[in-house]
Amino acid sequence: MQVILLEKVANLGNLGDVVKVKDGYARNFLIPTRRARRATEAAIKEFEAKRAELEKAAAEKLAAAQTQGEKLNGKTVTISQKAGVDGRLFGSVTNADIAEALVKAGFEVVKAQVRLPNGPLKAVGEFTVSVALHTDVVVDLHVQVVAEAE
Repeated sequence: MQVILLEKVANLGNLGDVVKVKDGYARNFLIPTRRARRATEAAIKEFEAKRAELEKAAAEKLAAAQTQGEKLNGKTVTISQKAGVDGRLFGSVTNADIAEALVKAGFEVVKAQVRLPNGPLKAVGEFTVSVALHTDVVVDLHVQVVAEAE
């Protein structure tokens, strides 16, 4: 299916690109999340009329993500979990736990933006995770996992 991108999509293209994607990807993800539209003649003409407005909105999103990224870069978040004597956690620290801790600290982050390269954290210690605030803004964050006092 041919779609026209309404914003930058990672590994696909930039705003205004007409790309061919699988039907399910377009129908189930790109179109419902308003990241793309079917590339019909009318849609392309309508997009060209709104292009400046969409580019301005995309630039504002990027600027907001960059300012939040500067505040967030290098921060340390402490999360306490129950742990055994050997330092292994009962359970794990997931991206949802990290996002919740960041929201409590005053940052607007959703769990889908927190990237755990090696999967959930299952031990006590300090780990580096990345937070993708925008397709172009990815910052590193330190997560300190401590044993919960019983």
